[in-house]
Amino acid sequence: MSEVAVIGAGAAGLIAAYFAAKNGNKVTVFEKNEKSGKKIYITGKGRCNVTHDCTPEEFLENVVSNPKFMTGAIYSFSPSKCVQFFEDGGLKLKLERGARFFPVTDKASDVTRCLENYCKNAGVTFKFNEKVLKIGILHSTMSDITTTNGSYKFDKVIVCTGGLSYPSTGSTGDGYEFAKDAGHKIIPLKQGLCGLNLKGDFYKPLQGLTLKNVNLSVFNGEKLIKSFFGEMLFTHFGISGPIVLSSSSLINRLDLKQIRLVLDLKPALSDEQLDKRLLRDFETYKNKSISNCLKELLPVALIPEVLKRSGIKPEIQVNSVTKAQRLSLLTSVKNFDMIVASLRDFSEAIITCGGVDVKEINPKTMESKLIRGLYFCGEVLDLDAFTGGFNLQIAFSTGYAAGNSIKD
Repeated sequence: MSEVAVIGAGAAGLIAAYFAAKNGNKVTVFEKNEKSGKKIYITGKGRCNVTHDCTPEEFLENVVSNPKFMTGAIYSFSPSKCVQFFEDGGLKLKLERGARFFPVTDKASDVTRCLENYCKNAGVTFKFNEKVLKIGILHSTMSDITTTNGSYKFDKVIVCTGGLSYPSTGSTGDGYEFAKDAGHKIIPLKQGLCGLNLKGDFYKPLQGLTLKNVNLSVFNGEKLIKSFFGEMLFTHFGISGPIVLSSSSLINRLDLKQIRLVLDLKPALSDEQLDKRLLRDFETYKNKSISNCLKELLPVALIPEVLKRSGIKPEIQVNSVTKAQRLSLLTSVKNFDMIVASLRDFSEAIITCGGVDVKEINPKTMESKLIRGLYFCGEVLDLDAFTGGFNLQIAFSTGYAAGNSIKD
C-alpha cells in the first residue's frame, strides 16, 4: 500500500483519487477551495457536458494537442467506459444533439457528487481549504509536500491542479510551478476554447444574434486549416459559440494577423442552389425592396451588413437588381469574411492550452519520467481538444491512468 496525495479536487483529481484508493492505497486529496469540483460546476453552462458519444479513434481526431500521447489512456478509459462508470455510480446520463452526454438532471453538481461518493466509499480523505505550496524532491524521487497547514510525507503525488482558465475556480497555475521546480519543461500557455475579438465594428448591431447550422472556415493566409459546422453567436466583442470556441484552439498558437474566418450562412445550399433560390425569391418579391425580399433567407439583423458587403442599397427594388449584384449577394452569403483581432482573456477561456511537456510524461501511467512518484493529469498537461465533452474526457482518462497505475 502506498500513501498517495492528490493535489486538486477537480475532474482529474477526483477520478485519480478513487482509482488509487480502489487499488488499496491510502489517498488524501488536497484542495485549496472550500469544496471539490468548482470548475465542474460551471462547465456546460452549469449542466456539465460529461463526455462525447464516440469511439476512441473519433475522440483522438478531436484532440488538438498531442493526440498520440492520449492513445493509451483513451483506450483504457474510453468515452463508453466513462458513461458506464457514472451510471454505475448512480448518475443517469442522456445523449443530446451533437453527440454530447449530460446528466439527466441537467445539474453539473450531480457529476461532482457522483465522483465524491465514489471517493468517499473507497476511503479517500479530503483536506479542503488547504493549499499545497511545494513538492519536495530528493534524489529524483518525490519526497514530501508542504501545505499552508504543514508538511506531509507521501510515496506518490498526483498533480491535478488545472490550468489558468477561470482563475475564480482556483485554476491559478500552481501545477506549472510544481512541474518547473521538478525540472519539467512547460509549453507556452494560451487561451483555449474562448471567444474571439474581431476587427471593425460591423458585429456591434448584431450583438445577441445566434446563428445555427452555419459553417465557419479557418484560413491561415490562403491555406484552409479546418471548417466547423454548428452554432455561433455575435457578441459585444465579436463572436463566440461552439464552432468559434473550437476555432480558437486552432489559431491560438498562430500569427493572428494571418488568420481569416469565412462564414457560410447557407452551407446546405451550393452556389448554384443558392442562386436558384435567390432567383425564385426575386420573382416572388419583384416589386418589393431587397431588404424585404431577404427576410426569408437571412436573419433580419444580418441583412443590412450582407447588403453592405454586396454593394447593394437596402431600399433598391428587387426588379432593379442586376445579375452582377445578385452574384455579389451570393458571395456575401457564402463567404462572410471576419478578421480576428485577438483572443478573449484567460478569465473567459474554458481551457488552457500548453502546459507540462508530455514528452517528459509516461503516457501509460502519467508518471513523470524525471521524478519517480510524481504524476500529472488533466489540464496541467499540454493536452487540449475541441468543445463537446472532449476536454473533460481527457481529465477523466488521464486521471484514471494515474490512479489505476498505483497498485503497489
